[in-house]
Parts: sequence; C-alpha cells; structure tokens
Amino acid sequence: MRRLFLLLVLLLCGVQIAAAQDGADLQVDASASRGPISPYVYGSNMNLYSIIPQSLMDEAQMMGINFMRFGGGDTDRMDMRTTIMDLFVLQMRQLGAEPLWSVRLLDGTPEAAAEWVRYANIEKGYNIRYWSIGNEPNLFVALMGAETYTVDDLSTQWRAIAEAMLEVDPTIQFVGPDITQYVPLSIDGNNITFDLRSGTPLDAEGNDWLIPFLEANGDLLAYVGLHRYPWPGNGGGDGATIDGLRTQPQEWDVVIPNLRTIIRNAAGRDIPIAIAEINSNSANSVGGPASLDSHFNALWLADTLGRMINNQVEMVTYWDMQGGAGRGWGLLSSYNVRPTGYTYMMYARFGTELLAAQSNDPLVTVYAAQRDDGAVTVMVVNLGDDEATKTLSVSGFAAGAEAEVWRFDQDTDAEQIESVAFSDGMSVTVPGQSLTLYVIPPAN
Repeated sequence: MRRLFLLLVLLLCGVQIAAAQDGADLQVDASASRGPISPYVYGSNMNLYSIIPQSLMDEAQMMGINFMRFGGGDTDRMDMRTTIMDLFVLQMRQLGAEPLWSVRLLDGTPEAAAEWVRYANIEKGYNIRYWSIGNEPNLFVALMGAETYTVDDLSTQWRAIAEAMLEVDPTIQFVGPDITQYVPLSIDGNNITFDLRSGTPLDAEGNDWLIPFLEANGDLLAYVGLHRYPWPGNGGGDGATIDGLRTQPQEWDVVIPNLRTIIRNAAGRDIPIAIAEINSNSANSVGGPASLDSHFNALWLADTLGRMINNQVEMVTYWDMQGGAGRGWGLLSSYNVRPTGYTYMMYARFGTELLAAQSNDPLVTVYAAQRDDGAVTVMVVNLGDDEATKTLSVSGFAAGAEAEVWRFDQDTDAEQIESVAFSDGMSVTVPGQSLTLYVIPPAN
C-alpha cells in the first residue's frame, strides 16, 4: 500500500519536474490564477488546556490566525461551561479570528446542543456561525469508553442534534463529521484504497465511516471536516522522523482530489473540505529533532499548508494554539512562540490569490500568490539539510526592481532580511531547513 502511494506521488512529481526542467528551477506563472485562497486555511484549535497568554497576544496576532475551532475529546467527555465559551469568544475577538464551537455528541442531546446556540447567538449575541457536533466519533469505542458506536449511530444522532440547533438559528453552518485518519490513496470505481497504518476507515460492522454519513447528512453540511495525524498515538521516540516529515506532505496531492471525488459521489454535490485537526503526532512529544515543538515540524507545517492551499482546501486548523513546557502541541508555549508559530507569521504575508508554481527539486518546494497590493509572493521551503541555490522565474508579471525577503531558519525567526534586486531568472540561495518568502512588488 505504501508502494502504491509512493508511485502516485512520484507520478505527480514527475509531471511537475518534466515541466520545470525546461526552464528555471523554480517557476511561477503570475498570469495563471488558480482562484482565491480561503482565509480559513490559517486556523488553529483551542481546548480546555490551551489559552493565549496575554503576554503573547501581540505575537499571536502577528500569526494571522483567521479561524479557531474549540474542540477536542473533552467536548464529548463532559459538558462545557458557558464561562468557557465566554473566554474563548473574548480571545477570538482579540485575535480577530472567526470562532467555531463544538457541541457534545457522545451522551449529548438535541436539547443541550440547541441551548448552546441559544446562549451564544440569541442571549449573548456572539454570532458564532460555524459549529461542529462531536469529536472523532470513529474513536468513541476505542478511546471514549462507548460500548458500541457505528456510522448509523453517528448519522442518526448527528442529524437530530443538527436539526435542533437549526431551529434556534437557521443561519449557522456545520463542519463535520470530524472523523480522523480517513486517508484515501486511490479510487478505482467503488474500490477505495486507504492508508491503513494510521487507522481503519470502517466501523465495527464493516461500514465506511464517511460515505454513509454524507449520504444521510450531506445536505446539512457546509464543510466536510476530517482530522489527520500521520503518526497517530506515537509520542517520544516512536513518532515522526525528519525523513518522514520531508515526504509525508506529498500525500495531500493525492488525498484531497480523492476526497473531493468521494464527497461528490456520496453527497451528490461538491462540499468544501476542512482539515479540522492536523499535526504530525496525536500523542505528545517534546525536545526531539522531529517532535511537535521542533524546528522541522514547523517546516513540515509550511509544506503541508502550501499543498493544502494548492489543493484549495478551505479550512485548516492546526492542533493546537498553546501548550506548556511539557506539552508539545501549540503554536505558543507559556512564554514563547514555538517554531510552528513562525510558520504562520511567514504565511501571514503570503497573499489572497493562488498562482501556479512548480519546482524541479522535491526537497525545495515553492508556492506563490498575489496580494491585494499587487505584489507577487514566492514561498520557498527548503526541506533539505544543505543550502540550495536555485534559479527563479516569475512570468506574466511586470515586476518592480527590489523584492522584500523574509526568512525563517534555525537562526532567524520570521524576520525581514536584506532586500534583493529582482530579475526574471535570477539566482536565489536559501539555507538548509528554511522557509523564505520573496515579496515582489509590481512595476510602477
């Protein structure tokens, strides 16, 4: 199965390499717009164990987080308090992010969920537009103590809760079903090949977790929400490796198109995709070369975000926003910005219109956009250990003379460095294990 996945990735890369070898190493076509970039791809999660320290609110605002989901397993283990929502909404207003609130599914009721909508949008006037129901219901038996739970249970209970919520506020929008590790690597008619290393796509009765749910409830969904941890449950030394982090993001170039096919076939229409939780490990890991708090996890996130944007995913919410010293998750620690936080600071300057871009080197990936001020931005992710010198071509664009350069590497924390004189086909040098953003202004 892994061999099949790698073959698909190589085929995709081969198409890009063949095209790029005809010219510059890194190619951008500014005349080839691929559509708007959803602002919600720059998202994160909060839960009972995360909060934005006020001493780091300025840094959090610099990350450009536009969307925040309150979720996680505790929203199905216990009833939340209204004061938790109050604090969450207050911090989202400080951050300038759109909030999503998760209501309880396991042992939850339609009445309790409807009361959350009434409290949020009628009593308090929070105008929370986005809601989810339950967190990873495919793990209710394995992790949450449920005796049984099937996709039929999910489909029936989810709909009853959703309809009760809509009676209170018919304008709210749902993201779901928030199942995890649903990774289709290939589709051949009705036969779907999945990555089974990280979980099964089937319930205890042998039914697909996603397809029957979409057939039953696709009419009520605004976004199909899924979770993905490539190294699930593997903390410490058993989790991600640097070599693994280098290659894993390539799966999205296969998985996202396959998900769109599955959604269209099951729901009878296209529904936007939300990767509502994502990180490398779902178990805690700290202090290692590829742990959650590592520099290379930030590069993995940068390449992952670029591929999500290229595949026009509409929501991406990193798990999660903040963690203490012994908790590897978090864009922030209690006192500092984590490396992954700097990835978001780099993308905060990226742009709003996706442009075609390609590289002839799988270790040096490139993503491009156009900003509202007319500038073209080029994000270069060097996943290799060594410095790389590449030629950069930006066609279909009348460029100004000098480009801003922003850098994130082992020594530079998403900072502006010396500008460069831009010319088409110029040579650029990027450090090993780095993220570099070129902001090329339009000609006067």
